[in-house]
Amino acid sequence: MKKRSDKSLISTLVLLLLLSAFGMGAGANSAPKDAESLAQLKGDFNFQSGKETTVIVELEEPSIAEAKSKGVSQSKGNLKNERGAVKSDVLNKISGAEVHKEYDTVFSGFSLELSEKDVPALLTIEGVKAVYPNVTYTASVVDEATPVSQDNLKAEMFDSAPFIGSDEAWAEGFTGEGVTVAVIDTGVDYTHPDLAHAFGDYKGYDFVDNDEDPQETPAGDPRGESTLHGSHVAGTVAANGAIKGVAPDATLLAYRVLGPGGSGSTENVVAGIERAVQDGADVMNLSLGNSLNAPDWATSIALDWAMEEGVVAVTSNGNSGPTNWTVGSPGTSREAISVGATQLPYNVFSASVDTAGDAEYPSAKVMGFPSDEAILGLDGQELEFVYVGLGSPADFEGKDLEGKIALIQRGQYPFVEKSDNAKAAGAVGAIIFNNVVGEQPDIPGISLPTIKMMKEDGEKLLAELEAGNNTVTFNVAFDREVGESMAGFSSRGPVVDTWMIKPDVSAPGVNIVSTIPTHNPDQPYGYAALQGTSMAAPHVAGAAALVLQANPDWSVDDVKAALMNTAADIIDPAIGEEYPHNTQGAGSIRVLDAIETEVLVENGSHSFGKFVKSNGKQVEKNHFEVKNLSDKKVNYSFDVDFGVNNSAIKVSTSGNTKVNANSSKKINMNVQVDAFKLEAGYYEGSITVSNGEQTVDVPTILFVGEPDYPRVSSMGVYQAGDAFTIEGYFPGGAETVELFVYASNEAGAPLAYVGDIAIVEDVEAGFQTFAWDGKINGTKLEAGQYYNVYAYATLKGKTDLAGVNFQVQ
Repeated sequence: MKKRSDKSLISTLVLLLLLSAFGMGAGANSAPKDAESLAQLKGDFNFQSGKETTVIVELEEPSIAEAKSKGVSQSKGNLKNERGAVKSDVLNKISGAEVHKEYDTVFSGFSLELSEKDVPALLTIEGVKAVYPNVTYTASVVDEATPVSQDNLKAEMFDSAPFIGSDEAWAEGFTGEGVTVAVIDTGVDYTHPDLAHAFGDYKGYDFVDNDEDPQETPAGDPRGESTLHGSHVAGTVAANGAIKGVAPDATLLAYRVLGPGGSGSTENVVAGIERAVQDGADVMNLSLGNSLNAPDWATSIALDWAMEEGVVAVTSNGNSGPTNWTVGSPGTSREAISVGATQLPYNVFSASVDTAGDAEYPSAKVMGFPSDEAILGLDGQELEFVYVGLGSPADFEGKDLEGKIALIQRGQYPFVEKSDNAKAAGAVGAIIFNNVVGEQPDIPGISLPTIKMMKEDGEKLLAELEAGNNTVTFNVAFDREVGESMAGFSSRGPVVDTWMIKPDVSAPGVNIVSTIPTHNPDQPYGYAALQGTSMAAPHVAGAAALVLQANPDWSVDDVKAALMNTAADIIDPAIGEEYPHNTQGAGSIRVLDAIETEVLVENGSHSFGKFVKSNGKQVEKNHFEVKNLSDKKVNYSFDVDFGVNNSAIKVSTSGNTKVNANSSKKINMNVQVDAFKLEAGYYEGSITVSNGEQTVDVPTILFVGEPDYPRVSSMGVYQAGDAFTIEGYFPGGAETVELFVYASNEAGAPLAYVGDIAIVEDVEAGFQTFAWDGKINGTKLEAGQYYNVYAYATLKGKTDLAGVNFQVQ
C-alpha cells in the first residue's frame, strides 16, 4: 500500500481532537479540585458523546495491599467509608451514574457506568486518583483448537511438562501438593475427569453470571460462543489423568472473568484478581490480554499489588509477535511474571509421493504422525489408495481400506476425525488435500501418518484414480532436528514508559495438548491442541507451584528470580545465535534447577532506562540484590557485558563481594554511557554473577536517545448514525497525526486510496479520540462497504503507521 505523496492542509478540518487538554473540559465544572489536582485520565473519551461507558475509578485512599506495603494503617471498614463518600459525591454530581463492582484488596476503587460527557466531572471529585477505561480482554489463541481423541492420547503427546523438568521435580516429591493455583480465565470444566481431583467444594467464582459456578460457557448460550480456554489452561497446570499437568497435585480455583466467546473487561478481571487473593491463592494465572503496551492500567496495578500480597502472578505476553513493542497489558505489569511462547524441539521429515502416471505432486508434505516410526514406516512402500470424500464414517461404508491409504478432501470435519475414521476403517495412512487454494496446517497428535497436499495436487490424484492408477509410492526421510525455538507469534517487549524487558521468561506454547470441556456427561474426556502464550503461561504457573512446595518460605520475588535465573538460553535456529532478551526474556524455564538453586539475583532482569544526553557522558546509579541460599559464606564475582559496545557503555560494580549464609546484599552499580559513540536505539547486555560453581546471567537493557516504540497503535473506528469516532493509542504523543482512508475488503486488504481526513498537530500521549463525519471531500463513504482508516504519527524524527478495518453501516 502506498499513500498519496502530495499532502496539503485541508481548509476545513472535520476532525476534532477531543482530549488535547482534558483539564479545560473538567475545569468548567464547579468542584473542589483545581486544574492542577485533577485526577489522572489514563484512557480517552469523547466528551461530546452521550454514549454510556464504563470506567474504573481509582481512589487516593490506598488499597489494603498498598497500605500494608507502605506501613500505613488500613482496614476494609475504613476503605468502605472512604469509598462510600466518593461514591455518594459521584452519584450526587453525575446524573444517571451507576456503580458496578467495588475493590479494596489489591485495587482501591470501583467500576462506574456513566455518560462519556460526564467523565470531566468525575475527574474533579475529591478522593478520585485516576480513571481508566474498561478495556476488553480476550483469551486469544493463534489457531482454532485441534481436537484430540482419548484413544490417541500418548505420553509423548503431552511432553511439554517433562521438557521443562517437571518429571524430575515429581521424582523428588514435588507435585504441587498443598499449593493453590487460581485460573482467571473463561471458567474451568471442574467435572472433567482429569481436573475434578483438583477442586474442592468451593470452586471459585463466576464474575460473568455473578455466582459460585465458574463453569465454561456451554454451546447454545444466546450471548455468544462456547468456551474451552480456561479448561485447557487448568489442565496444563494440574491435570492428573490421561494427561498430566506441570503440578498434578495442586489445588485449583477457577474465576470466570471472560464470558461467551472468550471476551471480558477490566472490571471483571480486576474483580477476579481481588477474589483470588482474598480466597488464599498462592499462584494466579492470567492467560488473557489486550494490545496496550503500557504498564499503568488498572489490571496491571492490581497484579503488582497481588504480588506484594504474596501471590505469584503469572500472565501471558501476547500473540502479536514477532516485532518489538508488541507486548500487551497485563503482560506489561512491573511485578508479574510475563511469559513468552516456545516451540518444543521437533524432527522434520521430508516427503514426496509418486503414482504410476506422469503427474507430479510438488506440494506433498508431512502433515502429522503419531510417532517418528509411523511416518518413516511409509518410506519406500507402494500402497493402494482409496478416495473417501470428506472422510466421514459414512464415506468409508462399503469400501475396503484395510492396509491401504485413505485419500481425503479437507472440509466439514476436523483433520483428527478424518484420520480417526480412516484408522477405524483399517487404513495405514492418509493423504489429505485442500479444498481451497493454499497450504493446510500441520496437525499434532493425528492418529495416522498423514501427508498433506494443495488442492491442485489432490485433484491430480483423483484424475490418476479415474485413469486406473490406484497405487501411490512414498518417499519419506528424516531431514533435521530443530531445537526449542521461539514461536513467531509470541509478543516481544520492551514496555513503554518503564523500558522493562518483557517477557520475563518463556515456556512451551505451540501445539500444547490439554483438557477441554465436552459438556457431555456421557463423554467427559475432552482434549485438544492449542497454541499461544496463553498455553505457555500455565506452564510457569505450574512451575511456580512446584517451586513453592519445595521452598514454602520463599517470597514471590524469590520464586520469580529462581525461574528467571535458571532459565535456559534459547537459540534461534535460523542464525544459530541466542534470541534477543525482548524475545525470550531470561530464557526457557527449568523447574528442578529453579527449585535447587543456591543463589538468587533479583529481580531477574534489569533495565538501566533511558540515556538522553546527546553529548558527553551520562552517569546513572543503579543496584541489584544477591541472595545467598547456602549454609556457608560465599564470595561472588560480577561482570557486566555489552559486547562490542563496552567502550561506550561502562558499568562498574564491586569486583567481588562476600555474602553470609542465608543472607542477601545489595550490589551498587555506576552506569556510564557515552552517547556520542552510539546510535540512538536500545542495547542489550548481561550481568554475570558467579560463585565459582553456579553462574547466573541476568538480562539487561538500556536505551540511548528516544526509544523506537511505535508512535501509534490499537486503532478503532466506531459509528453512531452519521457520526464516527476514530480511536488511537499514542504512547508518547505525536507532533503530527495524519489520518486517511483506503477502500478495502472484509479482510482489510487495502484496495484503493480514497482520501484524507485531516492532519492534527500536538497530540498528547495516551488514548486519543477524533470525531469525524464520515465524509471525504464532502462525500459520504458508501454504506455496506469496507474501508481502512490509517494514522501516520510522527514524533522526534520517527513516523509509524497503524490502521483499522471497518464496515460502514
